Amino acid sequence: MQKVDFSTLFKHLAASTFFLGILFLSSCGSTDDPIPDGPLPALELFDSSYGQDARQVMDIFLPAGRTLENTPVMIYIHGGAWIDGSKDEFLQFKTAFEQALPDFAFVAINYRLFDFITNANRFPTQENDVIAAIQHVLENRVNWNISDELYLAGASAGGHLALLHAYKHQEVGNIQAVLALFPPTDLTTLYDFNFLTQSGLTALLNGNPQSNPDAYFQSSPVNFINPNSPPTAFFHGTVDTVVPISQSDLLASKLEEAGVPYEYQIIEGQGHGFTPATYATIISQISAFIDTLN
Repeated sequence: MQKVDFSTLFKHLAASTFFLGILFLSSCGSTDDPIPDGPLPALELFDSSYGQDARQVMDIFLPAGRTLENTPVMIYIHGGAWIDGSKDEFLQFKTAFEQALPDFAFVAINYRLFDFITNANRFPTQENDVIAAIQHVLENRVNWNISDELYLAGASAGGHLALLHAYKHQEVGNIQAVLALFPPTDLTTLYDFNFLTQSGLTALLNGNPQSNPDAYFQSSPVNFINPNSPPTAFFHGTVDTVVPISQSDLLASKLEEAGVPYEYQIIEGQGHGFTPATYATIISQISAFIDTLN
């Protein structure tokens, strides 16, 4: 028969009793309530993943005092011709947006970029990443204490992606409005603008408008505008040599035809990118536009 070491047994029992007591006291202590005792403080979360790829990350900027009912979210999508750029683009506008829209939370997203060398991440990869990012925000809105009211914003290729999602995927997210700076809106007509747009779009969409017309149709925001599309504000310079202002002229015409509320500002003498003073004015106009919707 094996001899029982009672001294060792008692030591284990005593230790177990001690730790159980600690767990009991910590679970019952009234001073350890995890619910905050006042308004939530501001919080910034960087490189939060919304997918498996290294590019599928976002930065989240949550305001102080946020609530599930009263904190709408603006999701910003960067530009870069679908081949370059990052979510850091938002940082140049962050302070101005936070001052103009103090009750908003802001999310800046990366998305997978097209690779000219390998042809990896052709469209609609970027379109699908916007969908995944929005779903990730909605899945975490209780944790972050934010509303389900979403506003999409972006510049250049980011403006294109914001418009495309707002018009084409209305079932994904409660999109209140969409805001775009010098956006491509119809890739079929953009194709012939110059050699760069021809070569870039041919690679991105795996063909030209004649050889792959469905890809151009499916990737063009103006093709999905309908009377229920969200209100839209957009801004374009008259001397833009990257995305011609005719792209925004066409957008305005389609929105007018469908009866969708919109604001179109033509920026005289400026190109693909505005001066700091112009950006400040635009952000103020965006805030006023949003106010008219509420």
